[in-house]
Amino acid sequence: MKIANVLIVASLVAFISGCASKDKEVFNMPATYWYEEIAKEIKNQDLEKADSLYTSLASEHIESPLLPEAMTMLANAHIQDEEYVLANFYLDEYLKRYGSKANADHVRYMKIKANYEAFPNPNRNQQLLMDTITQTKDFLARYPNSKFRPLAETVLVRLELGEYLLDTNIKDLYERVDKPEAAKAYEEKLNKSSLGSAKSIEPAIPWYRSWFEKQ
Repeated sequence: MKIANVLIVASLVAFISGCASKDKEVFNMPATYWYEEIAKEIKNQDLEKADSLYTSLASEHIESPLLPEAMTMLANAHIQDEEYVLANFYLDEYLKRYGSKANADHVRYMKIKANYEAFPNPNRNQQLLMDTITQTKDFLARYPNSKFRPLAETVLVRLELGEYLLDTNIKDLYERVDKPEAAKAYEEKLNKSSLGSAKSIEPAIPWYRSWFEKQ
């Protein structure tokens, strides 16, 4: 009986030790190890784990040439996963540490694209819409010869059309709630817009969103 108890205890200790070793965090690994692990977790679509691994890479190898590559890799992964706030975090960090004349326009365009993709419905994020319009205009003024200029111009047109539609909806809302002065202010803004004469089709709103949008 005693031998059986000893075997049970020994087995339990071995099991706990094995679990502890599996859960034990890894430290002081080469930069290539962290980079490859980040790439692996991105491929596995575990971006939370990839973000955690990036923290290890950044803290242990602050001067590694793999760090900027990891930033752009994670930024693109978060854009693909529609996690635009996290994408912008990595892009901002990249600009702070590694921004230069050679790459700044590309990174800033990626930020614009991330913001643009962040709001499928401009009615839900007016401030982001306005901020992105400002950023895009600044980009076009700062980088007139950038190869990303045509793409930025296309984004700007779409953003301004979205802003025009948003202002139209706000004006209509003020009219419905009997606030003529506020409605008039938006009407004057719309009349000054060059998009007033543009031929555009207002996007259809699905029935499950129509309860919360313009009727």
